[in-house]
Amino acid sequence: MKLITVSASIDKPVDMVWEYWTNAHHVTHWNFASPDWHCPSAETNFVEGGEFHYLMAAKDGSFEFDFWGTFQKIEPQKSIEIVLGDQRKMIVLFEKNAEGTKLTEQFEPEQENAEELQQAGWQAILDQFKQYVTS
Repeated sequence: MKLITVSASIDKPVDMVWEYWTNAHHVTHWNFASPDWHCPSAETNFVEGGEFHYLMAAKDGSFEFDFWGTFQKIEPQKSIEIVLGDQRKMIVLFEKNAEGTKLTEQFEPEQENAEELQQAGWQAILDQFKQYVTS
């Protein structure tokens, strides 16, 4: 299984990074790759077997989709294993480091878009996350 990896070092403690990544209230503030997109709603049942649903939408109303998945395994402040709605696997790792927290996301690529494009998009979202958490 090939995985694409994106990561960010965030100058905040792991408990704060965990809260901002897992709490649906915060997700709406960072879960988009560019300024012309937004995440107008987010719902999370953050338990093993629970689902999340994040509405990803172009601000001009031209396109939107439900990005969703099921939490398979949760190790508090360490890792989250997810199966996305299209059955791809995703892993999120939270590691304490000298800067604060290293957040790493690994995911199976989908087949519609080039892997480089997927990596760039997910990295842009992670960069938005970092900016939100540190501001």
